[in-house]
Amino acid sequence: MPSDQSTWLLAVPQDGFSEGLIQELSPKLRNQTKLPARNLSQLDIPSFKTGTLDSLVSLSEDLPKLDTYFTATVAKTVDTLRNLLNNDPSKLAQHTLVNEKSTDSYLIDNWKWNEGRYGVQKSLRELVDLLNKEMNSIDNAMKSKLNNYNLVKGSLTQMQRKKTGNLSVRSLADFVSADNFIQDSEYLETLLIAVPRTLVKDWNSKYERLAAMVVPRTSTEIASDDEFVLFSVVIFRRVKDEFLQKCREQKFIVRDFVYSEDEIAKQRQELEMAKTTEKELWTELLRLSRTNFSESFQVLVHLKVIRLFVESVLRYGLPSNYMGIVIKPEGKSAKKIFGVLQSQFAYLRPRSNPAVQHGKKGPADEFVGEYQNILDQEFFDFVLYEVPWIVN
Repeated sequence: MPSDQSTWLLAVPQDGFSEGLIQELSPKLRNQTKLPARNLSQLDIPSFKTGTLDSLVSLSEDLPKLDTYFTATVAKTVDTLRNLLNNDPSKLAQHTLVNEKSTDSYLIDNWKWNEGRYGVQKSLRELVDLLNKEMNSIDNAMKSKLNNYNLVKGSLTQMQRKKTGNLSVRSLADFVSADNFIQDSEYLETLLIAVPRTLVKDWNSKYERLAAMVVPRTSTEIASDDEFVLFSVVIFRRVKDEFLQKCREQKFIVRDFVYSEDEIAKQRQELEMAKTTEKELWTELLRLSRTNFSESFQVLVHLKVIRLFVESVLRYGLPSNYMGIVIKPEGKSAKKIFGVLQSQFAYLRPRSNPAVQHGKKGPADEFVGEYQNILDQEFFDFVLYEVPWIVN
């Protein structure tokens, strides 16, 4: 049974039984399943060039793989949009549009084959190759733009990470100034120490004796947070290694920081440039994703219509004149809807496998032989393919 989280595309032979089929189906579905009339419509399937049996069988083998690839490409575009929009369903719905319409409206409101882009005078193989070329182009453009954005986003995240966390790990550029440091001294050096709050008393009582040449009374509190207090202290350069070792033993964290106004200004400029670039690429990627969703969804649906046609010819034979139906299940009615469809199209059962027609030769008898394994596969009495819902 098809999924209740997808819109169903059906195909049946266009013959005397299907005249007024929508008008016949609609009240049955409404009465037995409560399906609104707006969730049912006709799907025009063009009269494509049928081609040879070999070409149809070849397509029937290739189309499922392309369908999987096309569906995955659409899904990746939706995932990109979802990530860009912080998984906001209302915003996602505004950007997963097809020609500025919802996917439901695109499928159900008088869907038409795009003859301008995919002329039916072409062979089915040419049409499939054209659709595949377009989807490849969309996929490659998305990958390239997404990779560029992720690189910049990753760089920005790394820069911003340095501005977060506690005083033992974050950048100190925003907390210090030139006044906190001994400048241009041959013998003296200012160090910055992140001291756990629970050890501040120990620091104050011990820092002057951690090494022989620590300048007395130079410990100065610069900043603090919930976990650490940042101190500066002046020592003689010659005892730096000893002082660092003693600090490690006492669990005082010496920050590796050299004050440079030029370097601080450079870091701030780089951060602002990264923010600006990230925002610009975010906007470009959002615009491209929105456009490519519309394009890729249309390509996917066109491929599924070709699948409907090819499978219909292999099942029901010629003439290649088939009627399509679009149904969007609602609520928990999918099972009932499927039951109505099975009952409605039970008359197709003898024709569903053209190789077996009560032991008689039929119009599609030439489909037997080496292709019997394809025709004998399990399927419904009608041809059905699904378009997964984008936003649930």
